[in-house]
Amino acid sequence: MKTRKRGFLVTTLMALAMFSLVLSACGTKPEAANSSNGAGSSNEAAAGNQLEAIKKAGVIKVGMMGTYQPYNFLNDKKELDGFDVDIANELAKRIGVKAEFTAQEFSGLIPSLQKKKFDAVISQVTITPDREKVIDFTEPYITNNVNIIVNNKTNDITKLEDFKGKTIGVGLGTNDESYLRNEVLPKVGDFEIKTYDDVITSLKDLNSGRIDATINNLYALKPIVDKNAFQIKAVGEPIKSDQAGVAINKDTPELKAALNKALKEMKEDGTYKTIFKKWFGEEPKE
Repeated sequence: MKTRKRGFLVTTLMALAMFSLVLSACGTKPEAANSSNGAGSSNEAAAGNQLEAIKKAGVIKVGMMGTYQPYNFLNDKKELDGFDVDIANELAKRIGVKAEFTAQEFSGLIPSLQKKKFDAVISQVTITPDREKVIDFTEPYITNNVNIIVNNKTNDITKLEDFKGKTIGVGLGTNDESYLRNEVLPKVGDFEIKTYDDVITSLKDLNSGRIDATINNLYALKPIVDKNAFQIKAVGEPIKSDQAGVAINKDTPELKAALNKALKEMKEDGTYKTIFKKWFGEEPKE
């Protein structure tokens, strides 16, 4: 009997111990899962709310071309200056931070934005359906008319159809390049497209006859033409109008809302008009 009782007692204790382990395991798994889920949600929230990260840092990092006067360029003090710079500084001020600028070739700006090297790109980035697939934009902050530009001696190019058989210069990675390749080439027929990393080099080539024409907006060309005495001219009516917005990464709704709010307030209180007149000598048409 004693042996049977002792066996029963041992079996009972072992069962209780196993039951305790099961309860313990069942109790810890949900807690660990909750902890993991909480951490993940926190990380996702931190990653998603870029506006809060910018405010915490006190700086919004802005990418721009830096060679596109009067929009963004190095002034005599070797500082970034221009319409885009003034817009960026004003936007930064209105969300409570300072703007920190990095200049690089236009073709690399969007890839750098996607790699989180910048918080925003403010460099006349035209809003297009293709770009909206990979990045986001604020409301437009400027509308630019694009014209055909030729050498003063050129009289046989006045419209897009005249591009056939010619060499046309354009900025690498720009909306103008996409426009020439995707819309003009199929309609007009073969012509050569030569790409450039900056505007001034394309205008030097146009001035010297190494290309037959380029397309650009007159605001961008006037200061460069005046400074370098290039013998070039705009011909015909504008071939298209582009709207530029502040380019930001997708899934940053708080940043987009804050920038749109700041843009709206700038236009309502006259600040935008003052900046526009400073750089273009006239009031904005939109």
